[in-house]
Amino acid sequence: MDLLGAGAIFLIICLSCLMVLSTWRQMHGKSKMPPGPIPLPFIGNLLQVNLKDMYRSLLKISDKYGPVYTIHLGPRRIVVLRGYDAVKEALVDQAEEFSGRGEQATFDWIFRGHGVAFSQGERAKQLRRFSITTLRNFGMGKRSIEERILEEAHFLLEALRNTEGAPFDPTYMLSRTVSNVISSITFGNRFDYEDKEFLSLLSMMLGSFRFTATSWGQLYDMFSGPMQYMPGPQQKAFKELSGLEEFITRKVKENQETLDLNSPRDFIDSFLIKMHQEKENPNTEFFLKNLVLTTLNIFFAGTETVSTTLRYGFLILLKYPEIEDKVHEEIDRVIGRNRTPNMDDRPQMPYTEAVIHEIQRYTDMLPMGVARRVTRDTLFRGYTIPRGTEVFPLLGSVLRDPKHFARPEAFDPQHFLDENGKFKRNEAFMPFSIGKRYCFGERLARMELFLFFTSILQNFRFKSLIPPEEIDLSPMLVGFATIPRFYDICVIPR
Repeated sequence: MDLLGAGAIFLIICLSCLMVLSTWRQMHGKSKMPPGPIPLPFIGNLLQVNLKDMYRSLLKISDKYGPVYTIHLGPRRIVVLRGYDAVKEALVDQAEEFSGRGEQATFDWIFRGHGVAFSQGERAKQLRRFSITTLRNFGMGKRSIEERILEEAHFLLEALRNTEGAPFDPTYMLSRTVSNVISSITFGNRFDYEDKEFLSLLSMMLGSFRFTATSWGQLYDMFSGPMQYMPGPQQKAFKELSGLEEFITRKVKENQETLDLNSPRDFIDSFLIKMHQEKENPNTEFFLKNLVLTTLNIFFAGTETVSTTLRYGFLILLKYPEIEDKVHEEIDRVIGRNRTPNMDDRPQMPYTEAVIHEIQRYTDMLPMGVARRVTRDTLFRGYTIPRGTEVFPLLGSVLRDPKHFARPEAFDPQHFLDENGKFKRNEAFMPFSIGKRYCFGERLARMELFLFFTSILQNFRFKSLIPPEEIDLSPMLVGFATIPRFYDICVIPR
């Protein structure tokens, strides 16, 4: 046998041994873990999931293994939680153990453990505490931010009037409006709707957000190590995220040049002042990288989730014009046609509130949640989950839990109304997640959804270009995020 042949045989033997060892380690490591499908070496359970709809694949596997099970997505070992009971028991009853942050490979490419959303441990706690306090200081959840939302609603209504009833794609119309609210907090100013740089930023956010929902995005989430160096659509997403980081870095430098330590103008100023206060602390978490990426976290999350929810919600109203008619009736009765809506109106508008809640439930913006990680070896439902194990709390399975919603697959505002037509809260309504890593922008998002929704419907009725029965409400993409189909809409003054 020649040397080349012997080398080839030796290599095959080594690879075979590695495959056997990998399989043994995966199976041995799962002995006290929740049950799940047997993984293959290297690729895990890749062959048992549909990359075009990872969420549905995870539900299907749960049908066999139960509400708590283990799956291997490439080299990642993940515990999946399905339904209200399992998710609440983990994220609330054992909140500290499940408070770590798991991977989201597309965003991790740029955040790399920095910023408030994708960091761990003490860094996450300090940045989260600071961010919540600072956003409150700038009016989040208070009357002052309500006035800011209504001011932006005025610009939106004017832009809608300028369409003169012609069809248009509402994607950027809504994202410009929502983004300007969070921009006023993070950067201290709003952008003109036709500002080219602003439109470029919105395109970067939408593009990278959409990538996380694609099949390629799901594949990258499993095999990010080698794939980050390979050609493919992930490179475009990286470029978009880099563009966002570069923009915020420029904004930080501008603020540094005109900073008044006694008078913060926005979130960036407040962080810079905190950096100055802790400049002698060698262990501080308040440094430039965390400033840029925390600002990016807030700017991104404060734009895409609310604007996409509104866009999906208006498509639903095109499908069900009778629901739009009932919202119009309630707006006319409670607010009228001449007075601007405000948050004091919300308790008097149970049907509108129910419709907004049902839009959030039905559209299911982050169906798999943002991945968690257990912070220590954790006993959960009789299983031992080793420290560092990732966890997928399937928020979509909570929002469509048949124990809590009578018609989980249907759009039905009655899910949030009692027999007397009063608004009814539902403990399984958790689109912002729960526990120690819940979305701290929830109060702002709820205000935006109510005020923008009522302001638009007070002034306009919607018209579809196709018959309602032909409107497809199924999402265009489902992955990390749920992305609705593109559509055109006409807004007709009332």
